[in-house]
Amino acid sequence: MALKEVKNKIRSVERTHTVTKAMEAVSAVKMRKTQEHALSGRAYAHSALNILKRVSGSLEASSSPLVVEREIKKVCFLVVTSDKGLAGALNSALLREAEKRVIESGLSKDAISIISIGKKGYEYFSNRGYEVLKNYENFGDDVAIESIEEVTKQIVELYKSEKIDQCIVLYTHFKSTFEQDALSRVLLPLSLEEINRVVKWITPKEGKFSDVGEKEERLNYTLEPESADILEALLPFLLNIEVYHTLLESKASEHSARMVAMKNASDKARDLTKELKLKFNKERQSLITREVSEIIGGIESMA
Repeated sequence: MALKEVKNKIRSVERTHTVTKAMEAVSAVKMRKTQEHALSGRAYAHSALNILKRVSGSLEASSSPLVVEREIKKVCFLVVTSDKGLAGALNSALLREAEKRVIESGLSKDAISIISIGKKGYEYFSNRGYEVLKNYENFGDDVAIESIEEVTKQIVELYKSEKIDQCIVLYTHFKSTFEQDALSRVLLPLSLEEINRVVKWITPKEGKFSDVGEKEERLNYTLEPESADILEALLPFLLNIEVYHTLLESKASEHSARMVAMKNASDKARDLTKELKLKFNKERQSLITREVSEIIGGIESMA
């Protein structure tokens, strides 16, 4: 490789390193912010899901259309991905889990519908011929719980009208800065088994929020005036908290994965720059040595 080519390569890699380093810094700031939101919201989600767990197991709740199970003929997948890439294997791992659940359902494409939060999930399923009922993009890092109500309302209406028999949510669960898990679970119909799984996942093994599970209280509810009316309003509200929780987890996972990916890219660019500079110096030294040898040879031939 000519010296000019090596020099151009060095400049190109240095520019890449500048970009990835800047993206790493931005992602680090966003990561800390979204991690705090996700972790601090777990105590609230934990309490809300415990309420949902108790009322779902009551005799009154058993007649709610959101609890009654039906023969599964049509399934809706709520897929939560990011709008942007450059986040390592974050989205690809989630989409593999989604494809796995699709295969396990044993249903044809006509019996499967998609509600996507995030551009990556929408592009994946729409390009493969699946029906995308609705795509939601650009939920900011400071998304409010009220912003998710439209998503939850659509899912509830689809289930109540029997247009779907099951709703499965897929999202990335935040475990740590360097570890995120692609998870899938049944959102509707509501079941104690699935709610218990969510409550278990919410509680971190260690750290500031590791004691949220110890605050659970065993309470019995008396529903007045009419249990059916109260549950009609309560269950969708608590379900909205559950969907909101998945979005917070996904946001924290996205920025953590992107920060790590950009750090790895910056480190590789730095190492490659060192290798190219070393190669450049060797090539230049060889060129100088060759020119000196030619000059000495010319002088000796003239003597």
